[in-house]
Parts: sequence; C-alpha cells; structure tokens
Amino acid sequence: MDTLILSRIQFGANISFHILFPTITIALGWVLLFFKLRFNATGDQKWMDAYMFWVKVFALSFAMGVVSGITMSFQFGTNWPGFMEKVGNIAGPLLAYEVMTAFFLEAVFLGIMLFGASKVKPWVHTLATFLVAFGTTMSTFWIIVLNSWMHTPQGFEMREGVAHATSWFEIIFNPSMPYRLTHMLLASGLTVAFVIAGISALRMLWGDHKESVKSTLRVGVFLAAGLIPAQILMGDFHGLNTLEYQPQKVAAMEGNWETRGNVPLVLFALPDEEARENRFEIGIPNGASLILKHKADGVVPGLNDFVAEDGTVNHPPVAPVFFSFRIMVGIGFAMLFLSWAGAYMIRRRGADNLPKPMLYAFTAMTFSGWIATLAGWYTTEIGRQPWLVQGVMTTKQAVADVPAPMVLSTLIAYLLIYAALIVAYIGVITYLAAKSSRGEPLSSRQYPRRGEAEPSLRALQPGE
Repeated sequence: MDTLILSRIQFGANISFHILFPTITIALGWVLLFFKLRFNATGDQKWMDAYMFWVKVFALSFAMGVVSGITMSFQFGTNWPGFMEKVGNIAGPLLAYEVMTAFFLEAVFLGIMLFGASKVKPWVHTLATFLVAFGTTMSTFWIIVLNSWMHTPQGFEMREGVAHATSWFEIIFNPSMPYRLTHMLLASGLTVAFVIAGISALRMLWGDHKESVKSTLRVGVFLAAGLIPAQILMGDFHGLNTLEYQPQKVAAMEGNWETRGNVPLVLFALPDEEARENRFEIGIPNGASLILKHKADGVVPGLNDFVAEDGTVNHPPVAPVFFSFRIMVGIGFAMLFLSWAGAYMIRRRGADNLPKPMLYAFTAMTFSGWIATLAGWYTTEIGRQPWLVQGVMTTKQAVADVPAPMVLSTLIAYLLIYAALIVAYIGVITYLAAKSSRGEPLSSRQYPRRGEAEPSLRALQPGE
C-alpha cells in the first residue's frame, strides 16, 4: 500500500474513533437537561439520580472526544497539507468557530455542570447544563457545515489555485447541509437512546429495579421509538439530495451499473467492479426507481456513466459503499422493530415487567448506534471518492509526500491505542452501572434533595 492509501486508512481510523464520542455527547447533553428539568418540576429524586449517573458518562465521552479530536486535527498538517493550502481560507474559519464553541462554551460550563451542583443555585446549574448541551450542538453544526461544503461546495471562487469565499451565507447553508445536519443529530439521538435503554436493561438484569433505572429505560425506549421513523424519513430526503448532487455515490449505494429505468432495490449482491456487474443479486423489482424517482420506471444513474474513455474511473469504490449502506439501513430497521416492540410492552406491562429476552435484546443493542453511524459515515465519505472537495480537488492532490513506512508505523500505533481506549471506555461504563446496581454511591458528593438547603449556602450546625 502506498502513502495515499495508508493516509486515508489512518485518517479514517482517527475519525471513526473520534466520532463515537460526539455522537453520544450531542444528544446526551439534552437528555441530561430533560432529567434536570423533570427534577426541578417534580422534586422526584429519581430524576436527579438518573442525572448524576449519566452525567459521568457524558464527562467520560466528552473527554475522549476532545482528546481524539485534537489528534485528528494535527493530521491536516501532517498527512493532508494540500487540503489547507487549497481550501484553508474556507475550512480554517469554520474549524475556528467549532473550536471556539467547544472550548469557550462547552468547556467553561462543563465544570459547573459536573462539580457545581452543590455549590451554585439550582437555576445556575440547570443553565450550565443547557449551555453545555447547546455548545455540543453548535460544535456539531460547524463541523457539519464544513463537511457538507466539501460534498456540495458553493459560495467561493478559485484564484491562482486557491479557494476564496465570496458568500459565507452560501458556504454555510450549502445544498446538503440541512439534510446532513438533521441526519447527524437524529443519529446522535438514536445512539444515546439505545445506550440509555441498553445500560438500563443491563442494570435490571442485574436486579437493579430502582425507580431511576425504570425511568431511564422508559426514556431510552420511547426516545428511540419516536426518533427512528423521523430518521428513516430524513434518510430518504438526504438520499434524494445526494442523487441530485452526487449521483455516482447513489449509483454505488444501489449497486446500479447502467443508467436505466425499472431499477430493482438490491437487497444483497456481490459487486464485481472488474466485470462491472453484480453477482448473486437478490432484489425487489422496481424498488430503487420507486424510492429514488417515486415511479416504477424512473431512470436511476449507473456507475458506467462515470468511467472516462481512457478507462479512468470517476466513481467511488463500489463494494465498501454498497455494503456499509446496507449495514446502516439494516440496523435502522432493527432499531425500529425493537424500539416499537419495547414501547408497546412498556405501555402494556410497565418497564419493570419487560420479559428477559427483550432486556437482553436492548442490552445487545446498546452500542448499535455506533455501528449505524460509522456505516453511514463510511457510505457518505467513501462515496465522495476520488474527490476530497467535490469537483475542486481530489484526495490524491491533498496527501503529503511522506514515506509510506512512516505512515504505517503511526497507523499501527493509533490502532493499538484506540483499541485499548475503546475497551477501557466500555469497561468504565459497565463498572459504573455495576457499582450503581449494587447500591454503592458513585461519588462522595451528593446533590441536595429538593427542599434541602445547599451545603455551601446554609449555616454550619454545631459540631460541623
């Protein structure tokens, strides 16, 4: 493998590891705000117990996301200098806005959110929770703006081979941004919903039937049941937008080689890029035409339209896009069936009486959102190849001229560290769940119950 392939794998490994943690913090911040508002409104201690457990998961995820994000940003200079040289006038400010949001909003109020519960007034703590949740969403917004612009660039002009902004409004609100942002936010919500439902189900299997656990299980299941139909609908809208601006990506997703009508929806196949055909194809007649063109004879673009006369291929590698798309969709439908079945059972029997097979199913699906998110990310990013910025610069034009063995050595180091960290991350969350299930306090600092004076505000009593 040459430097280009190794650098792509390395950046893919870095971003795959990094994206796992923002996917959790984006939505978990809003779920924590919900827990806090429920406690403020009802005074029921179960909501604060839920908050104090899940805020630790949030802190752990936030820390992992920040550290892995810093590592990833260095690769713009070490592995992809051509990117910033050519489009840095646009990418630089957008990344700066993201950093300002993350470090000047999230990080400042995160300290109050984590350690200020017993030191500040309740409304200040609630406000800090809101600002952290808002900060994570705004951080996501700027990253998605840049990523979307790389897929559907507009609002710029090229001068002497360098991109210069002509309209920041067009850059920010580029054609794919609204669909990509909504799709990502919903993906984060689903990821968090299944993490909460899965960990809560695991705690119940361990015999932990506290009210806070049953409440978080209900929240996770109903949140997933509500979000998954919206995600499926948004995925359809996003696909139609991609068909308009990146038809070669849709052709790879569908495994369609010839531009034609009456295209089947391929459920399974083995794409053969050398023979330019699918082997062992199983499909639903006219399905792809109906989904993409809303009519059975709708014409869907084929991959062969993106091969130049000299044989140069201008479409992405088919197999990775084809299979990653099906993994994402398959997990999405598994989420739909399980969450709806769980919501039905909870309404009929209550969260405390879910059958054990269903609790095991939710436990097994705890991190299913991660797999779906990664599969979707691979679909959209590999599907952009050979372009780094669509129609502006190819991936090959941006890569650094460094020896392949050097890239390989750092890639191996990254993979070993990331494997250890992901095992440690899941292990810590499991440890916290086990400790809480045994009734052991997660920390010596306890949040005051409703009606009690704040420890830092009340007068000391004799002997204290």
